[in-house]
Amino acid sequence: MKNPARPLVLASTSPYRRELLARLGLRFEAASPDVDETPLVGERPAATALRLAQAKARAVAPRHPASLIIGSDQVAEADGRAIGKPRDHAEAVDQLTQLSGRSITFHTAVALLDATTGRCRSRVVGATTRFRSLTPRAIENYLRRDQPYDCAGSIKSEGLGIALVEAIDSDDPSALIGLPLISVVDLLREEGVEVLEAHERAATPRRTIDAPDV
Repeated sequence: MKNPARPLVLASTSPYRRELLARLGLRFEAASPDVDETPLVGERPAATALRLAQAKARAVAPRHPASLIIGSDQVAEADGRAIGKPRDHAEAVDQLTQLSGRSITFHTAVALLDATTGRCRSRVVGATTRFRSLTPRAIENYLRRDQPYDCAGSIKSEGLGIALVEAIDSDDPSALIGLPLISVVDLLREEGVEVLEAHERAATPRRTIDAPDV
C-alpha cells in the first residue's frame, strides 16, 4: 500500500546526512536524537552501528508519533576494533598515521521506524576503504584543510579526504559519507513510499479552480 503523505523525519543533526537525504527531493524535518553512542562491552562495530541507528530513530519517535523516522550511524573498523572520531588534532594525526597504507571498513547502518506502528526496518552497508601511503606532511596539510574532527577515522571523503584514499569497495557509494541512500530508498519503498513517484507529485503543479467573487 502506497503512503507518500507520511511526514518524514531524519533523526540526526549531522549536516552530511541532511545533505545526503536532501538529494532524494523529499520534504523532511531533522531532529536531534540525543542518544548515548558508547559501544557495549564486546559489541562488534557493525552491531554497534545497527543498534545506534535504531536507537536514534526510536529516541525521536515520541516527538513525531505519526512520522516515518530515519536513524543512521556509522562505525569504522580496523582489525576488529572500532575507530571513533578524533578528540583533537593530535589524535587525528595518530589515526591517519596508523591507517596509512591499510584498509578499514566503515559500517553504516540505517533504520526506518514507523512511529505509528513501532515497526522498524534496518540495514547495514559496508564500505571497505584502502588508504594511500601517507607522509606526515600530507596528513598535516589534509587536516589543516578539511579539519575532519567530527568524522570517524579522521576522513571526510566528500572533501579533500578523497585524496587519502586509493580505493573504495561498497554496494552504496553514499554509505561512506554517512547515509546509504540506496538502502534508504529501498526501506521507504517497503513502507509504501516510492521516492520517484513522490518526487514527481511534488514537482507537478496542483490544478486550481477559481472561486466566484462574493
